Amino acid sequence: MESKYNFKFENLTVYNRAMEFGEVVNTLTKKFPLEERFELASQYRRAADSIALNIAEGSSGSDPQFYNYLGNAWHSAHECIACSSKARMREYITFEEDEENRRIVTELSKMITTLRSRISTRIQNKK
Repeated sequence: MESKYNFKFENLTVYNRAMEFGEVVNTLTKKFPLEERFELASQYRRAADSIALNIAEGSSGSDPQFYNYLGNAWHSAHECIACSSKARMREYITFEEDEENRRIVTELSKMITTLRSRISTRIQNKK
């Protein structure tokens, strides 16, 4: 069921893809060993969720603020690559799962970079 209350950032494809990725990571980390629950699993989930959270939080500010928050989202996306690599090295996920994570993060990174570029252009045009 769709809410009758809609926020502008919810219409952004990058936000929706980031939300989906957060759920992918949540599902993956459920199969990590219990000793990783408050370690790598938690870090990975927080980094993945941070992508969408930064997009949402930054969207309500000025263009320069949104630009900075998108930078934070981009950094969180890249942190997910390190988490995914660690998970693969520790054999918590398969090579194929790591590759899929990398594909999604690559897509998210490109989308974030494109949006940042558009916002940068808007900022420059206002000067």
